Amino acid sequence: MSDDLILKVTSWETVGRVAVIRLNRPHRNNAWTGRMHHEYRALIERAETDPDIRCIVVTGEGRSFCVGADSDALAGHADRGGYDPGLPAELPMPGYGVRDDYDDDFVFHYGLRTPVIASINGPCAGVGFVLACYADLRFAAKGARLATANARLGLPAEFGLSWVLPRLVGVTRAAELLMTGRKFRAEEAERWGLFNEVIEPNQLMAHVMEVARGLAENVGPKAVATTKYQLYRDADRSVGPAVSDAQRFMRETMAGPEFAEGVKAFREGVPPDFPNAAVEPAGPGSNMGDTPG
Repeated sequence: MSDDLILKVTSWETVGRVAVIRLNRPHRNNAWTGRMHHEYRALIERAETDPDIRCIVVTGEGRSFCVGADSDALAGHADRGGYDPGLPAELPMPGYGVRDDYDDDFVFHYGLRTPVIASINGPCAGVGFVLACYADLRFAAKGARLATANARLGLPAEFGLSWVLPRLVGVTRAAELLMTGRKFRAEEAERWGLFNEVIEPNQLMAHVMEVARGLAENVGPKAVATTKYQLYRDADRSVGPAVSDAQRFMRETMAGPEFAEGVKAFREGVPPDFPNAAVEPAGPGSNMGDTPG
């Protein structure tokens, strides 16, 4: 990320080893724009390339998470008869290079070494809902209203929601949400398995930050990065290659300092002090590259 990027519609904060990214257009309910897309990717890249950052929390400023694409931008697309993302020619590419099918908008989250937690503090729809679905963990405030929104705008499923949503809530429920565009509350979605937990609004961020600190301090960063890779890589292949890779990863990591620290802390009954993992993407040439099959 360029150090001279001026943040206009997002904000950045670090709390220990946790990076907190806020979508910051509260006067527009954090509606998504090309500028926000650019800044969000740049901040994800900043976190991903900092070895001291071990977890990312994404939330919205004010009362909303993100209500989807800005209505003025949508009107412009309609007037022009096509989609203009309003993005610069060169975008930050966090998570790229792990697998070819992760090298695209939002699915790049699957290529990150760093776990991402979505803290849904209020209304969440359209591209905001997409962002939440590609996070690794999701927590929401009680009463938060959500929607896919695409069908009500006369659009098909966007940004791979037709792939990711059935894997989170099942095909039948995903078909309903994508085809009807109906609004639903966080409590309803929790029953489907979309959220890890739904929390009282005034307790949401404190709870999310506690989970984030646990990921940042109590578990090995390389172990988390490898496990994350396995989760998404193994989702679309048979079990044999998954077992083979898991055995290979186990052999490699048991020879490293992270495992030694974990065992030492366990035996002594003290918190672990895991070393920073090398900041490098998974992929060909790394210990997480794809294997045949």
